[in-house]
Amino acid sequence: MTLPPAASPVWHPFTQHGLGEPIPLVTHAEGALLHTADGRTVIDAISSWWVTTHGHCHPRIMAAVAEQAQKLDQLIFAGWTHEPAEQVAAGLTAIMPSELTRVFFSDSGSTSVEVALKMALGYWHAQGEARHRIVVMEHSYHGDTIGAMSVGARGVFNQPYAPLLFDVGRIPYPAAGAEQDTLDALEALCREGDIAALILEPLILGSGGMLVYGPETLRAMREICSKYGVLFIADEVMTGWGRTGTLLACEQADIVPDILCLSKGLTGGSLPLAVTMATEEIFAAHWSTDRAKMFFHSSSYTANPLACAAAAANLAIWADEPVRECIDDLARRQSAWLEKLGRFCHFDNPRTLGTIAALDMRTMGTGGYMDSLAPELMAFFRSRDMLLRPLGNTVYVMPPYCITDDQLDDVWNAIGEAVVSF
Repeated sequence: MTLPPAASPVWHPFTQHGLGEPIPLVTHAEGALLHTADGRTVIDAISSWWVTTHGHCHPRIMAAVAEQAQKLDQLIFAGWTHEPAEQVAAGLTAIMPSELTRVFFSDSGSTSVEVALKMALGYWHAQGEARHRIVVMEHSYHGDTIGAMSVGARGVFNQPYAPLLFDVGRIPYPAAGAEQDTLDALEALCREGDIAALILEPLILGSGGMLVYGPETLRAMREICSKYGVLFIADEVMTGWGRTGTLLACEQADIVPDILCLSKGLTGGSLPLAVTMATEEIFAAHWSTDRAKMFFHSSSYTANPLACAAAAANLAIWADEPVRECIDDLARRQSAWLEKLGRFCHFDNPRTLGTIAALDMRTMGTGGYMDSLAPELMAFFRSRDMLLRPLGNTVYVMPPYCITDDQLDDVWNAIGEAVVSF
């Protein structure tokens, strides 16, 4: 098969190059705006894949990275350390639940999940207990590495790699009115005695279609895990840093996980960095004078100093600036727009959680991620200079907290236009 010549050798993620869709060249950005090489100004309504919490090129973060670049660019982190990493670790243990005393750095949300799974299995190995199974929630997504895919939903995302994925226990998504089924399924699995951990996205399943569930259900799942000694892993890669209205989604259920995964907003969305936080008990299980019992995980760029400088600046912004007020204000504006548009018969299941708003467009297609409506909607929004990337027929808005009233109005007006066009 001979492919047509490509304008660029770049192979983009989650992009079917065979469709020939345009790929805009972005030259610079600020706040919620992207500027393209052909002179367009685009509103980034999904925070460039949910990461730019404070907006693009926040001056304090950019200044911190520039300053750090003059001092130390990279350092092996096995047995060595540097000031920005120590600042971030100290800042995280100060702002996150006090039970999470240890901070392990990595590079992305997927790797933070891999680390969490290895910590959980390593913990039980150290206890001498044969607990090897992980429990996950249907429709969940935790990343694209082999371990992260194993604990995510099975389907088109990972079908070619199915032979490599390990088996897990699955509980149903707690849809409204069916929460007890989820709790009963979790308790039945925990009762079998070989479950190492439950991993889930607290309160909202992102790539699974922005599916929300209540804090009381989250709290009940935590209680079941505690009852049976099952470790509770909260994947707050997307939900952390205020996305759901609170610093962590777990706060709304008044629970603390044993292991916490953070990335995306950790650097304000400026540079790739992730952490996996753990309790002292889990750290202690790996502590030994025997080198063979150390925690074996790393990558070359673990705790990169530039990324850590950005994360330290992000923590300072949370400490010094009215971030929580911005989140509350954005949540209010999102709810108002959802109330206005959600009443139209073209939409199903309007839902909002903190700064996230989503609704499902009625479709003649299959529904779900592969619904044929998705590429048509993306093209429509692109033509309106909007960066929106529907999950199948689910349209969601997750902008930077700094988005202005006019910009947010333009986003929702474009969604309203889409209803008329499709």
